[in-house]
Amino acid sequence: MARYFDVHPDNPQPRVISGVADSLRSEALVAYPTDSCYALGCRLGSRDGIDRIRSIRKLDDRHHFTLVCQNFAQLGQFVQIDNDVFRAIKAATPGRYTFILPATKEVPRRLLHPKKKTVGVRIPDHVVDVVLDSGDCGTEPTTVIDFSGGEAEIVRSGAGDTSRFV
Repeated sequence: MARYFDVHPDNPQPRVISGVADSLRSEALVAYPTDSCYALGCRLGSRDGIDRIRSIRKLDDRHHFTLVCQNFAQLGQFVQIDNDVFRAIKAATPGRYTFILPATKEVPRRLLHPKKKTVGVRIPDHVVDVVLDSGDCGTEPTTVIDFSGGEAEIVRSGAGDTSRFV
């Protein structure tokens, strides 16, 4: 049975956040709001978690998983970014975009697109770092921009405005 955590949106309770972290460490999935809609997450590299997300969402092995990053320093740990792409992403984040980029060796192989060796990354615009239930977050998914070929390619139009990338 799923555990429900009610987290205060402005002052998250450390005891509750600790319970969420313990759940993730023991291979649980988490449904959490972002600035565009709810997402499913698991511990980075969790084989069982990734398989369960694939099953629940009916995803094939070509799906780009998304790493949710707190800031640019963390983003740079997981993907390779040249200067032009850096400026484009910097101008759009935090926000309602997922960017597909070449992955670094820090990204577990099972998260990579099998042929391209790319992964999705995003820096959401949300009021706290860890939130499980803080009210309505919308239902429109992020806009997905593929920068893996050097130029912006709109893969999915969603909550983020695409005009800056065309």
